[in-house]
Parts: sequence; structure tokens; C-alpha cells
Amino acid sequence: MAHAAPAPGRPGRTSRTATRTPYTTPSRTPDVFSARTHRIAQWAVPVTLGLVYGYWVAANNRSGGEITGWNLLLGFVSALAFMALWVALWALAPLMKRELHALLWAAFAGSAFGFMYSQAGNTALRSTGMALAVAATVFVILFYRYYTHEDAAGRRIR
Repeated sequence: MAHAAPAPGRPGRTSRTATRTPYTTPSRTPDVFSARTHRIAQWAVPVTLGLVYGYWVAANNRSGGEITGWNLLLGFVSALAFMALWVALWALAPLMKRELHALLWAAFAGSAFGFMYSQAGNTALRSTGMALAVAATVFVILFYRYYTHEDAAGRRIR
């Protein structure tokens, strides 16, 4: 059988501080990266994802054919647009309420997927349907995450 350890002070009695101080869990997980690493990642993530997205759009557009100058231009412009929108959403979305926050990221994900899907030669109706499906899925996932990790004012609770 387990027994509680005696508190410092007189034997058999608990100290006043032990009964007054409630046990609280830390409100955040520990941060293992330095501020410098966070600053680098703040720009490295959108640039990396933008370049991957731009390459993917250009590859879908050429459908396995030869690489042309217009194909390269499409890839770089797509990458630049993706990066700019990512950075804008990264800065603005946390200021919104959780519903709008999730809706903005869902619209971004759906639009990015729909444009990339349309470059493979699919019809506009099919591209729109797939984009809406992706956006709805992203919205449900992010809304659940924000609803369970934020209060109504948008402050993190865990």
C-alpha cells in the first residue's frame, strides 16, 4: 500500500504551504529550439514549401514532356504566389477568431490544391470539386484543433 510522504515540519502534520499551493500543470510544452532557429524556420518553411509547390505545378503542367521556359516561369510564379500567401496567412490568421482562422487556411489549401490539380489537364468542374473536398477536410481538422486548443478569444489554453 502506498503512503504519502511526510511534509517537512512536525511529524505527522502537513505544512501550510503544502496545503495552500495547488498543483498546476505547465501551460505550454517546453521550447527546445532557440529564438534564432525559430526566425530561420519562419522563412525557411514557406520558401521550401513554395519551391516544392512550384515544381509540382510545373511538373503537372508539362505532363512528363520537355521543360520549357514558360514551364519554368509558371513554376517560379506559382512558388512566389504560394510563398506570399503563406506568409500573409501566417501573419494574419492567428489574429482571427478560430472559425475564420480555420476557414482562411482551408481556403488557402483548397485553392492551392485546385490550381495544382487543374494543371494536370483535368476539367474545371472536377478541379473545383476536388478543391472543395480538400478545403472541407482541412477546415474540419483545423477547426477541431483550434476549438480544442483555444478559448473563444483565440488564446491558447494548452
